Amino acid sequence: MSQNKVVLAFSGGLDTSFCVPYLIDKGYEVHTLFVNTGGVNDDKCQQIESRALQLGAKQHWQVDAQQMLWEEIITPLVWGNSKYQGQYPLLCADRYLIAKESIKLCQQLGTNIVAHGCTGMGNDQVRFDISIKALGDYTILSPIRDIQQQVKDVRNYEIKYLQDKGFETSTEHKKYSINENLLGVTVSGCEIDQWQEPQDDTYVLTNHYQNFPQQSQKLILEFIKGEVVAVNGQKMAGVEIMQLLNKTLGQYGVGRGIYTGDTVIGLKGRIVFEAPALFGLLKAHQAIEEVVLTQWQNQFKPQVAEKWTELVYKGFYFDPLSNDLHQFLASTQSHVNGSVELLVYPGQLQVVAVNAPTILSTKDACYAQSASWGIQEAVGFIQLYGNSTAIWAKVKQEQQEREGAA
Repeated sequence: MSQNKVVLAFSGGLDTSFCVPYLIDKGYEVHTLFVNTGGVNDDKCQQIESRALQLGAKQHWQVDAQQMLWEEIITPLVWGNSKYQGQYPLLCADRYLIAKESIKLCQQLGTNIVAHGCTGMGNDQVRFDISIKALGDYTILSPIRDIQQQVKDVRNYEIKYLQDKGFETSTEHKKYSINENLLGVTVSGCEIDQWQEPQDDTYVLTNHYQNFPQQSQKLILEFIKGEVVAVNGQKMAGVEIMQLLNKTLGQYGVGRGIYTGDTVIGLKGRIVFEAPALFGLLKAHQAIEEVVLTQWQNQFKPQVAEKWTELVYKGFYFDPLSNDLHQFLASTQSHVNGSVELLVYPGQLQVVAVNAPTILSTKDACYAQSASWGIQEAVGFIQLYGNSTAIWAKVKQEQQEREGAA
């Protein structure tokens, strides 16, 4: 194994830009890796590569992981119909693919040293470090956490460090921190962190309500084994479906929310998020799934999905339990086949029709209309079904009578 090669997960932002010359000064040969999980075009990818090489990277590597994100994260997330703490749709989950691809590059280059630009105050450091440890025996370097032990104003320290070495930096303070991938967009900073009302310029994927289209639209999503394969009769790859639905549903403000809840590191967090495509898929998938699964599957499966979602949010995507739960979710999807018709209009999304060959219905009975059993059977069932409550009421009444007589 090389003792001086390091793979740096690189985004081109201030933190990872600082990491390149910092690691070089520490004696490392830096190989930067950008894992494209969506939200960036070819020009941006080229800018990221140019930036890495200008900063002194020995070589820059790039991986298009959008299809991987669809298969390994989005698909089981839709199967589960779950959000972290009932709110957040795991837009952070692409970090696991970045960690995995970083380790792959380490193996290719013959090194066991990997670096990231996470700070010591957020959740991503947890996700990266636990993932890297789960994938093998690797040394983790985290330059931003190193300098946070030495200075208070980390941002200005990074800017000065880069400028002293002759590298251009933007001194403009960004109002928001924006992270985008195929899953959607998260926005934090400024008034969002201060628990105040987010301003209009936080919108990235979704229209402001004043700009919603007035004409409604219908979308028909076709599922095979729980995975969407076509929109309005047109077969499409998962990545294309996400891109289409993000654009279409985003016009109507679908999938925009504010997550306030518990972070991994014990603080209360608050972010604006936008996930139009994901919200559309979750709504459509749940509509078809709940009519083809049994009552007991529908009752138990959310418990599995909730635990899988918790593991992914908290850094344990590569834990064996995560895979065990994934396999269970996959096993429930064998009969989730058919189509769902969605109606979208300003600020709203509704399921208006479901068509599936294995809907658990029978021609012999229709709820509240007709039945294949007799009235006496219904009355007998109710008597047995409520027997425990009836006995409790009787015992309570007898006790009250005894107390009254005393």
